[in-house]
Amino acid sequence: MPRRLLSQCRRGLRAIYAAQDRASALRAFRRWRERWRHEAPKVVRCLEADLEELLTVYDCPAGHRIKVRTTNVIERCFREVRRRVRPMTLFANPRSCDRIIFAIFNRLNTEWLGHPLPELTQEA
Repeated sequence: MPRRLLSQCRRGLRAIYAAQDRASALRAFRRWRERWRHEAPKVVRCLEADLEELLTVYDCPAGHRIKVRTTNVIERCFREVRRRVRPMTLFANPRSCDRIIFAIFNRLNTEWLGHPLPELTQEA
């Protein structure tokens, strides 16, 4: 997609994810698709192929959507892996790389085990 059109395209995408419910999101997607299908057909096809998976956030109660929709937790994991692996610069073999990444994820999982998101627990 040409860079000059990116901000316009993103605005339409934001409307999909800012919708109040799945039906509104689908309407916003159809408007976006009609607007961009000629100028960015690959982008439209890509989003269209995964649309159902992308809209599963609307299966959650409205109050939970911001926690479920964001990728901050996942990004934080990858940031921690990069922080730990960067000083090592070289691994002896693929298994050594697997071990360090497993150790990092295992530690993060252990830390999170005692700290569930209150909004997503049965007590909520």
